[in-house]
Amino acid sequence: MNKVTVIGSINLDTNLRVAQMAKPGETIHAKEHYSAAGGKGANQAVAAARSGCAVSFVGAVGDDAPGKEMLALLEKENINLDGVKEVADESTGQAFITVDDSGQNSITIYSGANYAFDQEDIKQNSNLIAASDFVVAQFETPIEATIQGFKIARQNSAKTILNPAPAITEIPAELLQVTDIIIPNETEAATITGVEVVDEKSAKKAADKLHELGVSAVIITIGDKGAFYDFQDKQGLIPAFKVKAVDTTAAGDTFIGAMTSILKPDFSNLSDAITFANKASSLTVQGYGAQPSIPTKAEVEQVK
Repeated sequence: MNKVTVIGSINLDTNLRVAQMAKPGETIHAKEHYSAAGGKGANQAVAAARSGCAVSFVGAVGDDAPGKEMLALLEKENINLDGVKEVADESTGQAFITVDDSGQNSITIYSGANYAFDQEDIKQNSNLIAASDFVVAQFETPIEATIQGFKIARQNSAKTILNPAPAITEIPAELLQVTDIIIPNETEAATITGVEVVDEKSAKKAADKLHELGVSAVIITIGDKGAFYDFQDKQGLIPAFKVKAVDTTAAGDTFIGAMTSILKPDFSNLSDAITFANKASSLTVQGYGAQPSIPTKAEVEQVK
């Protein structure tokens, strides 16, 4: 069983289902409205836990009703929340998600308490990080805290996984130097490298640029095409499982959490771990909502 610590965001998601996305200045009716637990960090933690990992979380929520609700849901997943603080006078992070009939989504985030922890909070939870096999982070929380967490991971032989989302054009070199695996989607890879990723050839070109920045293993998820990986002398595009997507929210987060659950610290089974992650994502996109659609290990193993 892999031990994973996630440094990341916890959000209350407000979801709207629409026939098609609104154009600028247009008012449209939603077909459905519902709330669900979310946040890229929390989604990845839940995906890892449901795939069999022992998961700890470092982050923050507001001292409010949504925060208590999100923590209660994470506790039900048996996630260690010793590293999550409740912040007075700050609201829990929120995401506003619109999903159209094709399954595509548009997401607006209010960070709230997700930006209310820093390097000192990371240092106070260094024991969680030091005891991990993998440490996972995204860009919905302070980068300085992630850098601190990844440095502690490196000092204790834990492997670091960076999901550079939401995308930024310039990732601090200090962070990339302590990142073992970077997992952008095709849009994020293009933002970081300037290479438009549409196929295996362009994915390889983007991966080469990411290697130049100091990351040894690169995985680029390319929607329904699958995931391209490049590590040492091995690379390739591992096809996605063909399904009818109704909501792509949390598909990438599910991929990362599921992959981490079976990945070996030397990455020797990277292609197998990606295949497992592709199976998990194929289930997520067939359900609505972020965490409600994340599958268990048993469900993933049933995918042929």
